Amino acid sequence: MLAFIILGSIIFFAGSMMNKRNPQFQQFALGVKGIGVALVFLGLLFKSVRQIDPGTVGVKTLFGKVDNEPLGSGLHLVNPFLEITPFTIKTQNYTMSGVSSEGDINGDDAIRVLTADGLEVILDLTVLYKIIPTEAPRILRQIGSDYKDVVIRPVSRTKIRDNAVYYEAVALYSAKREEFQIRIFKSIEDDFKKRGIELENLLIRNITLPKSVKLTIESKINAEQDAQKMQFVLLKEKQEAERKRIEAAGIADYQRIINSSLTDRQLQYEQIKAMKELSLSPNSKVVISGTKSQVPIILNDK
Repeated sequence: MLAFIILGSIIFFAGSMMNKRNPQFQQFALGVKGIGVALVFLGLLFKSVRQIDPGTVGVKTLFGKVDNEPLGSGLHLVNPFLEITPFTIKTQNYTMSGVSSEGDINGDDAIRVLTADGLEVILDLTVLYKIIPTEAPRILRQIGSDYKDVVIRPVSRTKIRDNAVYYEAVALYSAKREEFQIRIFKSIEDDFKKRGIELENLLIRNITLPKSVKLTIESKINAEQDAQKMQFVLLKEKQEAERKRIEAAGIADYQRIINSSLTDRQLQYEQIKAMKELSLSPNSKVVISGTKSQVPIILNDK
């Protein structure tokens, strides 16, 4: 578009010079100048029609002055001398990681913080954010299009360091991790909003403790697991002892009941029943009956 304007201006200037130097070429010079004017017109027309992509707003600037009304997505007819700076309003992320291939900056870009107990903890962090559409002109005016390096990165790193000093290293790694994440989210959210940026989420991806602290935590966890295992064994032994006690009590109760209820008459009655059943058997047998207190002897000839 700009090339058309420049080329058209050159052609128009050439036609004008041709007409001045040789009047015989006046008719031809008029045609050349017409082509130049047409090219300039086309260039201005193309410069006047601007397309803003979906998920983007355009900030208008005319000779250094920023317009406060951004352009939404779609086609727009504007002043051809305007400069349009696109700003994405989609969700963006900025990652600071100790793994060189994961972060926005190559190399170790993890955040190193000092905790309340004076230990250094290493954090990997991802910031999810987006530009507030109506604030795009102010961002261009006050910050510029490199807001990632000017705001996102330094504010996030500073706020995390400022808030980490309220927690001990082990607490950050375990019990207080969620509380710490909420605290730094609120702190960064307020700072971003003042600059026209909306913080959507803050993800602590990894917390690396000093080696000595990790060994202490692992020893504590192993000791707790051993204690829980021993409690389980003791409970199982206790339950087995209780089962045996109940079983012994049941056997004792059974023997006591039998001893108290089994009389001579009862035994004699049981003997008579047994002899009666035996007499009905088809097999031949010999029964030797003793006294009333003795059990009869049964001889089977088979």
